[in-house]
Amino acid sequence: MNTQLSVQAAANVQTWLSDNYDLTTKASIQDLQNKNNKELEDAFYTNLEFGTGGLRGLMGVGTNRMNIYTVGFTTQGFANYINKNFSSASVAIAHDSRNNSRLFAETAAQIFSANGIKVFLFEALRPTPELSFAIRQLKCQAGIVCTASHNPKEYNGYKAYWNDGAQIIGPHDTNILNEIKTITRVDDVKWKGNATLIEPLGVAMDKAYKDMVKENLCVNKAVIQKQADLKIVYTPIHGTGITLVPSLLEELGFKNVQVVKEQEHPDGNFPTVIYPNPEEKEAMQMGLNHAKKIDADILLGTDPDADRISIGTKNNNGEWILLNGNQTALIVFSYCIKALKEKGELTQPHFIVKTVVTTDLIDIVAKKNNVGCYNVLTGFKWIASLIAEKEGKEKFIAGGEESFGLLIGDKVRDKDGISAVAVICEMVAYYKNQNKTLFQALCDLYKEYGFYYESLLSITKKGKEGKQEIQALMTNFRNNIPSQICGIAVQESIDYESQTAYHHITKTSRKIEIPKSNVLQFVLVDGSKISFRPSGTEPKIKYYFSVNISVTDNFNYEEMAQKAETKIQAIIKDLSLAE
Repeated sequence: MNTQLSVQAAANVQTWLSDNYDLTTKASIQDLQNKNNKELEDAFYTNLEFGTGGLRGLMGVGTNRMNIYTVGFTTQGFANYINKNFSSASVAIAHDSRNNSRLFAETAAQIFSANGIKVFLFEALRPTPELSFAIRQLKCQAGIVCTASHNPKEYNGYKAYWNDGAQIIGPHDTNILNEIKTITRVDDVKWKGNATLIEPLGVAMDKAYKDMVKENLCVNKAVIQKQADLKIVYTPIHGTGITLVPSLLEELGFKNVQVVKEQEHPDGNFPTVIYPNPEEKEAMQMGLNHAKKIDADILLGTDPDADRISIGTKNNNGEWILLNGNQTALIVFSYCIKALKEKGELTQPHFIVKTVVTTDLIDIVAKKNNVGCYNVLTGFKWIASLIAEKEGKEKFIAGGEESFGLLIGDKVRDKDGISAVAVICEMVAYYKNQNKTLFQALCDLYKEYGFYYESLLSITKKGKEGKQEIQALMTNFRNNIPSQICGIAVQESIDYESQTAYHHITKTSRKIEIPKSNVLQFVLVDGSKISFRPSGTEPKIKYYFSVNISVTDNFNYEEMAQKAETKIQAIIKDLSLAE
């Protein structure tokens, strides 16, 4: 039985049926009216809002879907804002391998050019970090990339950037949203472009980007020469990484790079995986199988827009495993610090940046090496903002987050899976020169600095009802802070929405000097930390866990990890977090 449409959904449906939308779109709406009012409600009950990272959503008809109209309205509003801020402007546009990504990129290019804005449009799919680099290289005032990163194939998105090559933050995000809200009719959009203002980008920009990686990001080039035959397996998971990674590694001097053939070709249907997410073992399984078959030294995978990186390596038992995002950030940050130290380049103030839900072990490593470590909200736009703030005062080394995003050096201002691949391969070569695997090097860090173990639980809540459920969960956690979890006292609760932290032992409060965000953390007296955060880009609520265990002389990773995992599972059960 069809459900009744809400007042807002009904009004939006009527607008789309009566305004100057194309006949195919109108026919699709009418089909939903006849067959599926629930889907029609979800497609029209709200507008797909320009927020964290721009737009992201399911593709289809409707105000709450990714289609040429939501892309068009957003682009017209963005163009209006750019023209209000600059007398002469240019934008760079890229896209990934997803279905409709090229269509959305070309639609945006037409609209920007129709508004008198010069457009640099990549001739074909390219990684997101190259888009960030191109904005800076070409001195553009803004940029966009059409991608939904690692989301399922049904999704697409639209990430917006400002003239520093970083994703939009305040006040620009709010101001752009206000401009978008003024675009209410199809005819408010200038759809017919100006071909003379659209210039293609291709191999010349690729070369400039790769030259930057080779010259500025590799901190210990001599080790590559000694390990030119390093066995590297790489998978782009049907995405954009194939356009740069193999050729970059060859140019760096690595001679034995094997691409996973089944996942080599770009394909928006991602036929070999359920989710094109390198965080998931299922997406990396073909790579793991091939790495095991040829006894590789390292496995690397990037997501469809190549801004995230996944590492596969052999553990101490010779079994192929994937490092989690916290371990990846820890070992890469530690290596960069070590390499700079060995070269005598840590004489001036240096710093690294991580997010508040990324392992605290990185803070410890940085402190013991006299390197600054700053914590920011989830999202690379905050890392980029801090890089800009510290420019000329402290030298940036690296930034990262537990969700497999890394940035090495400051020439790009977003997650950069391409340059991460280069540095990780160099790192593996460095440790192989010492007869160590990457996993052995990781265990050495635990022995030296302490054992921290992290885990993530993501629960999907789709649609309008799911969004309401997630908000209800967050409200409940805020209103019912436990005095103890698993018998361990809660020492501090940190609410980034109210920007306050309350110490439950001393009964004192402190101000949080970080922008407001819907994030809540409980810190226990034994150092365990539980974080609660609704995703800004997916219909999920995420629970982050971090526990630490004292290291003994007889360090055994598997035993330590099992103890930590048992503790985390007890926390999940005590808080009733699992569905």
